[in-house]
Amino acid sequence: MKVKGVMGSASFDGEWITITKKEVGQQEREFRIRAADVTGTRFKSGTRLFHGYVQFVMPGSAPAPESKSLITGGRPPHSDPHSLSIRRSANDAAAKFIAAVEQARA
Repeated sequence: MKVKGVMGSASFDGEWITITKKEVGQQEREFRIRAADVTGTRFKSGTRLFHGYVQFVMPGSAPAPESKSLITGGRPPHSDPHSLSIRRSANDAAAKFIAAVEQARA
């Protein structure tokens, strides 16, 4: 299962979540999270004006706060390794992605 995001993507193989991000002028970075280690998920749908996000909450750490600027439109910073910004067109795929991760956690 895969979700294409803004300047990145996320995939889930049933056990591991892999978030791949590429910043402008940087090499692609990959972050792996075991689904069993996730303590919670956050999902905000993208709209016509603003991107949404998928975020995974890890034990012992608070979720990255949403930015309040007009450019980032209420999403975690791009540097957060546990989140992925998504376009409005990816809302359905992201919702299915979150459901699959939640099912694997149970």
